[in-house]
Amino acid sequence: MSARLSLRIGATLEEVARLQAEVAAFGKTQGWPGELEYQVELAIEELCVNVVSHGGQGEHGIELALESRPDSLTIEIMDNGIPFDPFTEAPAPDLNSAVEERPIGGLGVFFVKTLMDEAHYRHEGDRNHVTLVKRRSS
Repeated sequence: MSARLSLRIGATLEEVARLQAEVAAFGKTQGWPGELEYQVELAIEELCVNVVSHGGQGEHGIELALESRPDSLTIEIMDNGIPFDPFTEAPAPDLNSAVEERPIGGLGVFFVKTLMDEAHYRHEGDRNHVTLVKRRSS
């Protein structure tokens, strides 16, 4: 059996925090193990904060569609900010330098790609669509 969560928020950090609380509550109702909940929340937070920080000027929003199935989770994050494919356009993080020598930030997309089993981007109409899949067995 599957369950769905759909939310629309403004592109602000306060709204991202509200979205995180809704995802956490949904995960608890679905009986997600703590590690799965952490991975899903981190991936969603990283991508949504990037939309808020880099999505461009003016009013734009973020939509989240999450489907929880016994074997997997599918997360779609859509926004009408500046077209940007985080999986091919974000700079690769420096993983070789000492932590003290690295710039702050730049690991979010790396974490998303590491934590999720699939990560896809497409731009359709005036919207960015990021689709993430996390298999429950991984």
